[in-house]
Amino acid sequence: MSDLRGIAPMLSLIGEGKDLRGWSAADVVVGKAAALLFVYAGIAEVYAGVLSDKGAAVLEERGIPYSCGGRAPYIVNRQGDGVCPMERAVEKIFDPAEALSALQTRLAELRGGQGR
Repeated sequence: MSDLRGIAPMLSLIGEGKDLRGWSAADVVVGKAAALLFVYAGIAEVYAGVLSDKGAAVLEERGIPYSCGGRAPYIVNRQGDGVCPMERAVEKIFDPAEALSALQTRLAELRGGQGR
């Protein structure tokens, strides 16, 4: 459990070197970005309140069982007016390690932009 939002908790666990292989993950919203991080971390099963179509595709391609409360074509940004920036960061990425790097960079950019 974490007070962090979005994919930040997963990035934090990975960054701390936590061994998550074989664990189950549950989140309110899971898109392609989160799904690629779950693959990277070795998560064995996923529950999502809302799962994006691209997130489901990643999990299916990797043979990770999942269930969800509902599906969405894509994950919406916090303003509700476009695609989530994390989803954009991995739009053309399919390798989990490459996704991790891209997401770390994007999160750092977003955090650096706060207060400007």
